[in-house]
Amino acid sequence: MTSLPPRLLQALDRFNAAHPWDHNAHYHPWILRQLPHRFGSALDVGSGSGDLARLLATRADEVHGVDSDPVITSRARALTSEEAAASFTVGDALTGLPAGPHDVITCVATLHHLPFTEALDAFRRHLAPGGTLVVVGLFRPQTATDHVLGATAAPLNAATGWLKNGGRRVPRPTSMTARTRPADMPFSDITEAARTVLPGARLRRRLFWRYTLTWSRP
Repeated sequence: MTSLPPRLLQALDRFNAAHPWDHNAHYHPWILRQLPHRFGSALDVGSGSGDLARLLATRADEVHGVDSDPVITSRARALTSEEAAASFTVGDALTGLPAGPHDVITCVATLHHLPFTEALDAFRRHLAPGGTLVVVGLFRPQTATDHVLGATAAPLNAATGWLKNGGRRVPRPTSMTARTRPADMPFSDITEAARTVLPGARLRRRLFWRYTLTWSRP
């Protein structure tokens, strides 16, 4: 992910394993800022342990979380109170989405597991007119800018883990137990493909090896 020396990267990996924190949850407040104060139906694709879906449920009439992993979906249900307006189903992100249309669709650290343009097209079709799509995704570093961001994020990542955990060694949070894989698309390809499927989409590189995409359906 970075151009830092291998020995330093290994030391950082060991430190981060002892002081883990959820990079995706770091962006949840930012996601909420992109959305209306109240909305009707929300769909969270790749909902994992349900942290974001439960946040969306504080502002939505109903939230549908969809994830392909039955184990973590079961965990999401167990962590969600009966009063919450959030439900979770096991399903395919291309063919198993609730029909909608949905006023909000979110997708965090999931899009790189899917056929990119097909997934964005599915999200577009399930989004209501005037609705908002928010994606936090992963990209493969390619340019000098990418590697500078990665090198900058590496020590910040360690410092954030230390501060969030009060300097204590802690187990990995439930939200970090979902299956992972590295991203294979560079940011330039992501931007080009996204704007083909979603004209006017806004994309930006972010710290901690993430990018964001927002789009409102006309």
